[in-house]
Amino acid sequence: QVRLAESGGGSVQAGGSLRLSCAAPRRHFSSSSMGWFRQAPGQEREFVAHSSFDGTSTDYAESVKGRFTISRDNAKNTVYLQMNSLKSEGTAVYYCASRPVGASVMVASTYDYWGQGTQVTVSS
Repeated sequence: QVRLAESGGGSVQAGGSLRLSCAAPRRHFSSSSMGWFRQAPGQEREFVAHSSFDGTSTDYAESVKGRFTISRDNAKNTVYLQMNSLKSEGTAVYYCASRPVGASVMVASTYDYWGQGTQVTVSS
């Protein structure tokens, strides 16, 4: 069992910024591509961002392009999600997950390990 641990959520006003972190076990992290998803109340979990195992390739949902940045520090076994210019519709529980080789980047059900999630609340 691989345990991922998110942190950094909180409450912020619209237009503000937050940085989320997700730590993973060393032996698993360095060879795994990682994704961020979010789930608002009553809605399905949706893709936010993805990073290849070495950070050289990234993908973003259209709704966050230009505002969110995914990055990773393999020396610290941590992936980050920098969120700028937050909007009220960004209020959700944010999850990090690891993606097996060959799995779809944007489909949550294809990811294998998940964190417990961290709440982000954006007030207008």
